[in-house]
Amino acid sequence: MSFKGRGNREKTQKEKPEFEQQIVDLARVTRVTKGGKQLSFRAVVLIGDRRGRVGYGVDKGKDVQLATTKAFNQAKKNLITIPLRFETIPHMVQAKFGAAKVLLKPAPQGSGIIAGSSIRSVLEMAGVPNVSAKMLGKSGNKMNNIKATFLALQSFKVKIVRKEKKEVATEKLVEKMPEDKNSKKTKVVKEVSKE
Repeated sequence: MSFKGRGNREKTQKEKPEFEQQIVDLARVTRVTKGGKQLSFRAVVLIGDRRGRVGYGVDKGKDVQLATTKAFNQAKKNLITIPLRFETIPHMVQAKFGAAKVLLKPAPQGSGIIAGSSIRSVLEMAGVPNVSAKMLGKSGNKMNNIKATFLALQSFKVKIVRKEKKEVATEKLVEKMPEDKNSKKTKVVKEVSKE
């Protein structure tokens, strides 16, 4: 005979979500229409996995929960990957969006994130261990600061070497080479060595 009590409950562990979420800005906005003022909420949400991927989303909703959910879904579509080199960004970069100007510089190991405001939130969500950032000018608009930071993070000039293409190229060369005739094999090798 089995009893259904508190002791027999299975302990369910919640899986960690793929992205962490942070609400950067939440504002009440009104739209004036013929019928009167329509109140809604605008949410600016940052998401990131702290391993190089980060995204932001801005959306409106009738209540806070709806606005944040819509902004989260928007952020998933705007994900970018940051190339990290020696636990920092590859090189210095500057970007401008509206009146917001942002300067990002690589920092030595152990210095951490030297930044303020919404730029710090973006870099923390992205998981950049060491970086120095500065807001140039006097823009207090959080949304524009985030957009300027994203423009800066997207403008890195880094050579991406992919091994997949090289493997495919070598397979094609092997297929072209004849199996039985040794004379043609030497010709192919000579042609490759000339190049």
